[in-house]
Amino acid sequence: MPFLGTMMELWRDTFTVRRVFGDPVEKDGLTMIPVAMVAGGGGGGVGPASAKSDTESSGGGFGGLARPVGVYVVRADGVEWQPTVDVTMLGMAGIGFAAILTLMVGRALKRRR
Repeated sequence: MPFLGTMMELWRDTFTVRRVFGDPVEKDGLTMIPVAMVAGGGGGGVGPASAKSDTESSGGGFGGLARPVGVYVVRADGVEWQPTVDVTMLGMAGIGFAAILTLMVGRALKRRR
């Protein structure tokens, strides 16, 4: 199955440690190593020949997500972890909290009536 072999090769090239730890950046005696969260998944399959065709059918795909989570700062006196502030995630959490609060207040007012 050359198709699945190709898929696995693409997956292996995509989800490697090089995607999690970026290339170190050196400046003014500091070395910074960016770090990302990488997640993904995929699937594939082969189906039997149909009445219209004598050949098997196959398909598949995969997807992934990468987002920055922080940076290691390496100095002569040690290593420090500095997390990234993800404004999008904070905004989504705020929207979710506001929606839950609105539902709770609405139900409480409805019970009073």
